Amino acid sequence: MAIELNPAILSHKVQMEAEARPEHTVFTFESPTGDDRIVTYGGLWTRANRLAAHYDERGIGRDDKVAILMRNLPEFVDALVASSIGGVQLVPIDPRTRGDKLRYQLRDSDARLVLCTDDLAGGIAEAAGELPLLRLAAGGAGGGDELSQILETERPTMEQRVESPKQTHQIIYTSGTTGDPKGVVLNLERTFMSSILAQGIFKYEPDHVLYTGLSMTHGNAQMVTCFPAIFLGNHAVISERFTRSRIWDIARKYGVTTFSNLGGILSGVYNMPPRDDDRDNPVRFVISAGTPQAIWQAFMDRFDVEIFEWYAAVEGGLCFKPIGEGPIGSFGKPMPGLLDVQVVREDGSECDAAEVGELISRPASGDAAEVTYHGNEKASADKTRGGWLRSGDMVHRDGDGWLFFDFRKGGGLRHNGDFVSPDYVERIVGEQDDVGEVFVYGVPASSGAPGEKDVVAAVVPFGDAPLDVGALFAKCRRDLEPNFVPTYIQVVDEIPKTISEKPQERILLQAFAADADNVHTEPA
Repeated sequence: MAIELNPAILSHKVQMEAEARPEHTVFTFESPTGDDRIVTYGGLWTRANRLAAHYDERGIGRDDKVAILMRNLPEFVDALVASSIGGVQLVPIDPRTRGDKLRYQLRDSDARLVLCTDDLAGGIAEAAGELPLLRLAAGGAGGGDELSQILETERPTMEQRVESPKQTHQIIYTSGTTGDPKGVVLNLERTFMSSILAQGIFKYEPDHVLYTGLSMTHGNAQMVTCFPAIFLGNHAVISERFTRSRIWDIARKYGVTTFSNLGGILSGVYNMPPRDDDRDNPVRFVISAGTPQAIWQAFMDRFDVEIFEWYAAVEGGLCFKPIGEGPIGSFGKPMPGLLDVQVVREDGSECDAAEVGELISRPASGDAAEVTYHGNEKASADKTRGGWLRSGDMVHRDGDGWLFFDFRKGGGLRHNGDFVSPDYVERIVGEQDDVGEVFVYGVPASSGAPGEKDVVAAVVPFGDAPLDVGALFAKCRRDLEPNFVPTYIQVVDEIPKTISEKPQERILLQAFAADADNVHTEPA
């Protein structure tokens, strides 16, 4: 007997739209070479159904796991919808992951199959062992590879097998910066909530054109761009990778009205050399998580856009600052009636205004917060100790209740008694013309003072010319407070980042040595 279609279930929604308006364009996967790939509701339903049927033929069914290591391609969306059809759980993994970390995630998730592009397959095969790989031609252009053949071969329509939004849809792994990554179990109800978020909080309108270049293996690209486009019918433009040099050209070409960013991406965009047409773009607002306070107003003025700031983790804990409300620098407040949020000391007591403590949250109903880490009951219990979701983020409130991020628990950068604001240092360093990207962090102070750190500015030069280190130190000495001036400038080819675009401080630390050729101190 056929299942009654439920528009709150991802694959059901796609089938309903495919039957009602098959030619409606949902996604444009843009290419810098002009070889764009268009995804309609009809095409998405057909291709996802063929992939789901292939799973069935291989004996991969409800609650079995399929890993995917792939950049942003239409086949990624096919896999998201295919998982919903048959109840197969998709495990998105950062396509840059290799070695022990990849081996751990594949083993921990109990994956039975890996979807990947053939340019990544060589690096994946060793970690995957005997686990079969289903390969796609690099770039997803189709052809003789196995995945393309599956998606392009006609086969009987597979009936929907999932009846409840409570069915598990994905297992998304945390970055694992403080230990082994943990797989967060997400159901289809969470997928549908993206449309509620988009309408009720981001205020998407029917004419809004969405854009992302963030990886769809991360929750942000899915929740802010991908799923709202499917559930609401907005046109979404997606790049294989985020490109700060082309973001405004892409916006002009496709009429993008809003794009999403994470971490220090806005700093990278802001650090690009000014152009006469910076304000000539169709973007109305940027949805940002972690806008550096030091460039916030300057970014809006330069590019004539608004910034909608928000805060969330894949485990939960939503807060947001609507456009035009609250002080610049705040990530907002929780939605009334949705979440209770507290800022607490180590002993669990609430902090006073301006006092830094850990952000915790639970449903406003008073029910206990719930998080499920795949196969890890202890970590699940620790994360929700006492019924509150423990974020691990150290924040403070102002007198009106607006929340501000300070540092990750166990972090913080104190130099000669002053707490250094990395984003402010990054703004000053990034203003120099030959600086392409910058990340500021700390190393144990050479003075040996407990809790003190020396300031390091990791800098990627802009263009081919060598970085003028002397001029950069002079600028910092001129424009920064004395204790904010970097002790070291570390010249690097790139800033290593997680899939959520957070700089990987530990990798820079491992590569740092005060006497290294690429590490410079201020001239006497």
